[in-house]
Amino acid sequence: MDSLHLVHVKLLAADLLTLTPRHTSLPSFVRSGRTVARAEVVGVVVSRDRREKFLRFLVDDGTGCVPCVLWLNHQYLNANSSSDSDPTGEMASKMSEVVRLGTLLRVRGRIVMYRGAIQIAARDVVLEEDPNMEVLHWLQCIHMAKECYDLPLPSA
Repeated sequence: MDSLHLVHVKLLAADLLTLTPRHTSLPSFVRSGRTVARAEVVGVVVSRDRREKFLRFLVDDGTGCVPCVLWLNHQYLNANSSSDSDPTGEMASKMSEVVRLGTLLRVRGRIVMYRGAIQIAARDVVLEEDPNMEVLHWLQCIHMAKECYDLPLPSA
């Protein structure tokens, strides 16, 4: 199996939103014949909708808007945990505070389909203080596409 499915692939919104879904047991997508399951995007928050169990937001990188969801209800997901504290839920809550309109964010997570549309189920949300990080991400995406993602698969 291709090793790209193990890493957060740096993608522009235009590339992410045109991935082809694979119908396998584990949700995954295809880019140039390679399996992709996780992505990293960098862009400006242009929409934010917080609910009790999740935060939905849009990240615009200049090539398109990537829908993202940050699950806040980890206490339900970690129901077998016997402790009262929920470090995963606390981290998600802290990450949700960073997501504000107009902020530049780096979002990493699983690529999922929801109601027929691709979105990122965020695992990591980081505030980028330097506006040059968006341009650097663009350059890294282009470089990785040429040097790795779009190369033919090695024959076995």
